[in-house]
Amino acid sequence: MRCAMQARTRNIYLIPYMVWIVLFVIAPIVLIAYYSMFDIDGVWTIANYRRFFTPVYLSMTLRSFWYALLITGFSLVIAYPTAYLLTKTEHKGLWLLLIILPSWINLLLKVYAFIGILGLYGPINSFLEIVGIGAKQILFTDFSFIFVSVYIFIPYMILPIFNALEELNPSLVSAARDLGASPWVTFRRVIFPLTISGVKSGSRAVFIPALSLFMLTRLIAGNRVITLGTAIEQHFLVTQDWGMGSTLAVFLIIAMGLTMVMTESRSRVK
Repeated sequence: MRCAMQARTRNIYLIPYMVWIVLFVIAPIVLIAYYSMFDIDGVWTIANYRRFFTPVYLSMTLRSFWYALLITGFSLVIAYPTAYLLTKTEHKGLWLLLIILPSWINLLLKVYAFIGILGLYGPINSFLEIVGIGAKQILFTDFSFIFVSVYIFIPYMILPIFNALEELNPSLVSAARDLGASPWVTFRRVIFPLTISGVKSGSRAVFIPALSLFMLTRLIAGNRVITLGTAIEQHFLVTQDWGMGSTLAVFLIIAMGLTMVMTESRSRVK
C-alpha cells in the first residue's frame, strides 16, 4: 500500500515535466513534420523530401557535418589538456568560473565583439600592420567561423571532461606508473579510457548545436559558409518556403537524435 502511494506521488510530480515535454518538444516536432508535407503553394506533397536527396542539399548536409566535426575536434583538442591542467591547479573553482563566465554573455554581443576584433580595422590587423605583415581578410572566412564557434562552444566541452577527470581514481594512475608505464601510455591506456564518458558528453554538447548553426554563418562567415541551419533560416525568412525549411529541420532532428543514440549506446556497451 505504501509503495503504491509513493508511486502515485511520483507520477503526480512527473505531470509538469510531461506537460513541458509534450508542449515544447513533441508538439513542435510534430508541427515541423506536418509543414514538411506542403510545398510553397500550400499543396500537400512529398516533393520536399525528394528535393532533399538532390546534390545541392546532400552536399549542404555533408558540409554541415564536416564543419560540426571540425568544431568538435578542435574543441576537444583544446579542452582536454585544459581540463586536465585545471584538476592539477589550486583554486580550480575560480579558474573554472573564469572559463564558464563568457558563456553567460549574450551570444550576439560576443559575435559583434569578434566582428570588431577580426575586422580589417580591428586590433589583430593593426598588430599585423605593425609587424610588417599587412592587413589580412580574416573575417568572413572559414577560419574565422571555426575559430569563433570553438570559442563559443569550448566551455561545454571542458565542463564534462573536467568532471570525469575529477572522478578518476588517482590510485589507478599511480599504479600504472609503478608498473613502468610512461606518461603517454598511462594517458592512452588508463586516463583517457576512464574519462571517455566526459569526452562523449562534451562532444554531444558541442556537435549537436554546431550542426545547426546559422547566426555565425551569416555574421562571422558572411554567408560564405552554408549549412543546414543557414538553409532553414533562408527558407523560413527569405523564400517563405516553410515546407522545404521544415523538411530540412526534420532531417536535422533525425541526425541529432541518431548522434545521441549512437554515442549513448556505445557508452553502455563499454
